[in-house]
Amino acid sequence: MKTIVDPTHALGRGLAAIRSQYRVPEGFPAPVLAAAEEASKRPLNGHVDRTDTIFVTLDPASSTDLDQAFAIERSGEDLLLHYAIADVAWFVDDGGVIDQEAWLRGSSQYLPDGKAPLYPPILSERAASLLPDGPRPAVIFTVRVAPDGSVKLDGAERAIVQSRAKLAYDSVTDADLPPDFATLSDRIRAAEDRRGASRVDPPEQEVARLADDSYELTYRPRLDSEDRNAALSLATNLAVADALLAHHTGLFRVMAPPDEHAIRRLRFTAHAFGLVWPKEDTLGQFQKTLRPKDPREAAFMLAVRRAGQGASYAPYQPGIVPWHVAMAATYAHATAPLRRLADRYVVQAALAIANGQAVPETAAEAFPKLPPVMARADALGGQIERAVVDLAEAVMLGSCQGETFAAIVTDVDERGARIQLRDDAVVARVDAHGVQPGDAIAVRLIATDPERRQISFQRIP
Repeated sequence: MKTIVDPTHALGRGLAAIRSQYRVPEGFPAPVLAAAEEASKRPLNGHVDRTDTIFVTLDPASSTDLDQAFAIERSGEDLLLHYAIADVAWFVDDGGVIDQEAWLRGSSQYLPDGKAPLYPPILSERAASLLPDGPRPAVIFTVRVAPDGSVKLDGAERAIVQSRAKLAYDSVTDADLPPDFATLSDRIRAAEDRRGASRVDPPEQEVARLADDSYELTYRPRLDSEDRNAALSLATNLAVADALLAHHTGLFRVMAPPDEHAIRRLRFTAHAFGLVWPKEDTLGQFQKTLRPKDPREAAFMLAVRRAGQGASYAPYQPGIVPWHVAMAATYAHATAPLRRLADRYVVQAALAIANGQAVPETAAEAFPKLPPVMARADALGGQIERAVVDLAEAVMLGSCQGETFAAIVTDVDERGARIQLRDDAVVARVDAHGVQPGDAIAVRLIATDPERRQISFQRIP
């Protein structure tokens, strides 16, 4: 954890500049807010009453846009996961002003000083959010989880649910959770290992605002409760994807493996951090050995995420099995409709399929149109994240000008060398020629420019 010395409040100005540069929306147009206010009062009908089922939510303590609530019960040797997903479609009319605005945004965007939500807060943080302050409409997916971790969508229904508790990752106890919560997540993890999935969720590198309005650049470690909770979402998304694929429809999350050049660069990056990556191990095998709570291993996990070709969305195509290499499975996004536009349509399609009905035309027509919209939103989120980290690094290193750093060359091209600092999660470029990837060099920090979010190093011969 590093406190950022920011006496001139450059970080605050820099964040404002990032919002301006990337056109991060501020608020919503008046017609959208008016429509959301009206939609929030929409009476419920056509929903089964499931308020007697004990649902709970598990999220970061500060979260108020709660997409999921869950309950777990036994069915012989199987476990039944009842996963309630916010029924966003109940509040958003296809083609209406809220829907049009959501298509412009694609997803919620997050910065250290606030977020730009996909839907107006009166919906995303109140009426549609599965908060424990009253009944909410939801789509409940019932996922059957076998002892070997295989999953199947057992049913889906529109229902009224009542969350009994808003649990937080950093304070939840086993007594707060359903008795089989850990068992279910362990089954999903074991199934991942058997099919060779390489999914490893790195800790988030983030800039956190403190109580005195200063900031910290930190790796937020993933907690066991967070990883276990992610298994519930994974199980649901896998079960939904299988159901969609079997019915020749849907929108899938796909991902290709890093190419040979990226793997080579990652091996040098691992060396820069003093990590031992056996030559005979694949990237997936090596990732499984990493400990997110170790700062250097956490930094390498982030490097892996940045080195890959990235995940994208693809509609169903006859004869093609959509594949996500990190999951080693067919995979769909269905569990975060308050934050991702595509999930709303996947939920609608899965709900119809589970009840023997035709997929709504609005969903079927949306699937081929969504990939570029989601790609644009994902790209924007990545650009904002990288800009925020670049800004934080420039401010953080502002007092280190003239200092010398040990670095490893991870790549070279006509512009010089890309370097990874050995002791900090900082990637930069330096005008260094005659070097090869894997070379250890020393560099001096010669300038920082928070306004441009740039840091400049000079190689020391």
